[in-house]
Amino acid sequence: MQPPAFWWRPATNAGLPAALLAPLAHIYAAATARRLRRASWQAPVPVLCCGNIGVGGAGKTPLVMDLAQRAISRGRRPAFLSRGYGGRARAGTRVDPNRHTARDVGDEPLLLACIAPCYVGADRAVSARRAVADGADCLLMDDGFQNPTLHQDLALVVVDGAVGFGNGRVLPAGPLREPVATALARAGGVVIMGGDQQGIATRLPDGLPRFAATLQPDTQSVPRNRPIIAFAGIGRPAKFFEGLAQRGIHPARCLAFPDHHAYTATEQARLHRLAAQAGGCLVTTQKDAVRLNAALRAEVHTVGLQLAWTNPAMPERILDLWLGTTQR
Repeated sequence: MQPPAFWWRPATNAGLPAALLAPLAHIYAAATARRLRRASWQAPVPVLCCGNIGVGGAGKTPLVMDLAQRAISRGRRPAFLSRGYGGRARAGTRVDPNRHTARDVGDEPLLLACIAPCYVGADRAVSARRAVADGADCLLMDDGFQNPTLHQDLALVVVDGAVGFGNGRVLPAGPLREPVATALARAGGVVIMGGDQQGIATRLPDGLPRFAATLQPDTQSVPRNRPIIAFAGIGRPAKFFEGLAQRGIHPARCLAFPDHHAYTATEQARLHRLAAQAGGCLVTTQKDAVRLNAALRAEVHTVGLQLAWTNPAMPERILDLWLGTTQR
């Protein structure tokens, strides 16, 4: 499903659909608040959660990958905890990229496991216990800000600077999982991804640490002398297509799919056919590539994302907050 357009209108112009859905939004917010009051298991190692308030992608996975690599450079042994969206593996499963597929563990965990051990499951406490038993001395949650199963020593709210908090309303009246003020009261910091086009920084509570970074596509492998058919099934596909354009790549066609989309055999055959008819090539994201069959995966050109911090001291400050003040 694609998010409705009224989710992204200004709060003062959200329209009739948002108003009509307001009662359901109150119920959703109350249910989230009730769930968050449950007791959490506290791990014996520091836990950092990189989550968001709204639905869709904001750059959480590239962020945790960047922070994990920096933690490794400090001599730490991090492990990732992920829900494994769309996967069917049991809770606490350690991801093996050589054995598991996206249908087993989800797409993002396959990328995370190439950097550090990754464990999947909705119950983060189960995964955390397994990771600690395997030798992890610090944990990184990719999403799960509203998941109460595991105590979070530090929680960062990741916000897409282009869309911010949308119309500021809770699901289904808007894109938020909980009210902004409630969420920011639990946060230990905010990371704004991309240019702050919505004035997010001016609306944050005084004293709340704020960080800024951009996601830059690595397009070195993309041919420049052939037509491009670009496709993406991520939180906001337009962000991927805009990133290509910023690198001087203007696809002949851009095909958007829902986040975590499971590409069918028919859809993959169509993508192959479109590229063949255009005499061009297919370009997609790393996250999409792991959801393709082996034949099409070998054919596509994959674009990775590199995180660029506005200030190089910012990620080190995050590591200090996570590893320097929460060790027990």
